[in-house]
Amino acid sequence: MIQTIGLTKHFRQGDDLVRALDGINLTIADGEFVSVTGRSGSGKSTLLDVSGLLLRPTSGRVLIDGIDAGALSDRRRAQLRGVKLGFVFQEYNLLPTLNALENVMLPLSYGGRTDRDGVKHAMALLDEVGLADRTRHRPDQLSGGQQQRVAIARALVNEPSVVFADEPTGSVDTETSAQLAETMKRMNREHGTTFLIVTHDLDLAAKTDRIISLRDGRVIADQTAAVVA
Repeated sequence: MIQTIGLTKHFRQGDDLVRALDGINLTIADGEFVSVTGRSGSGKSTLLDVSGLLLRPTSGRVLIDGIDAGALSDRRRAQLRGVKLGFVFQEYNLLPTLNALENVMLPLSYGGRTDRDGVKHAMALLDEVGLADRTRHRPDQLSGGQQQRVAIARALVNEPSVVFADEPTGSVDTETSAQLAETMKRMNREHGTTFLIVTHDLDLAAKTDRIISLRDGRVIADQTAAVVA
């Protein structure tokens, strides 16, 4: 579960103070499939970065499975992030010199889990996202949609509590976007992993169970999606 309590994040731009987040109170329950929408500059990506422990807030608290991240050192935050959280980014962020299997296994290698069980687990995830026949392919040998499915498998390999996805369909066409949405939803259902998805894609948002809308760093709507595919 993720909780944000009175969450703020302010930046200085010259003489101006930008309130990227301005008092966000949210609770995301275990197993939810949630999207965060809003115009550019509304605070969506900042909310993801702060909730995902990539940035510290200006004030307020972030709790991950009841653990107050603000009370932790940078080292302990990194450890918590590695164990509890997974990430999917718009530009995939795959290492070009590694093949699909090696990219998925990368988070395991940080924890020393490169044994046979680790390989078997990563292979199973690639099979689940439909890439069992692409395990030895490097990123430049894969389509954009295939690269993003590798990224989804990589995000799940450590069996995190939460996967944060920042515009995961932003670099693909409409048909591929719909396929990726279905892949993420299926992985959410089958693994019970919470997904928090930042997106401009209203079709993707409509496939989530809950839509949180931001404007000027504040929550202006929080509702069950009108269409649940």
